[in-house]
Amino acid sequence: MATLVKICGLSTPETLAAAVQAGADYVGLVHFEKSPRHLNIADAATLRGLIPPQVKTVLLVVNLAPAALSEAVREVRPDVVQFHGAETPETLARFRDATGIEAWRALGVRDAASLADAARFHGAADMLLFDAPASGLPGGNGTRFDWDLLKAYKAPTPWGLAGGLTPTNVAEAIRLTGAPLVDTSSGVESAPGIKDVDRIAAFCKAARQT
Repeated sequence: MATLVKICGLSTPETLAAAVQAGADYVGLVHFEKSPRHLNIADAATLRGLIPPQVKTVLLVVNLAPAALSEAVREVRPDVVQFHGAETPETLARFRDATGIEAWRALGVRDAASLADAARFHGAADMLLFDAPASGLPGGNGTRFDWDLLKAYKAPTPWGLAGGLTPTNVAEAIRLTGAPLVDTSSGVESAPGIKDVDRIAAFCKAARQT
């Protein structure tokens, strides 16, 4: 089965089109003011209107208040909401019950105990996204964790790999971990928040060649 690809932090029609053309399965729109990839709701909704139906739209949020989350979902109409803060399993379960929209939970991985802790999200999250531990931002920092931790990882919840993935290392990451999905943001940028269309194409191609 082919590895699924998510390009996150897209902010322009040109880079969005590049991700779609390169064959990305998911595209991510970031609604988090501290991020260099932040989109306000109006801009996120505009980009959402350019995404074809075969590509799934992921709206990334961080500890967003319930009313603000409801507004974002109503205006952007994402296929998936990716929770990238301190949201609890109960928060995700309530969100899924109320909206019927997929809920993904990003988790920073420091060690084997981090993976064991992920079990508390089974049944609440539709996907777990294993990322490097948060530093300046919850994600998109261009750092990776020890992929060896995932060599024998098995769990009932679907999962994906993020954190420091680039066109040059994504194939190795897939071979080493068996990741069903790979997610990149800073790894296809020329500067923080500035996506590079050639790097997007190279990342998707490398992920597909494994």
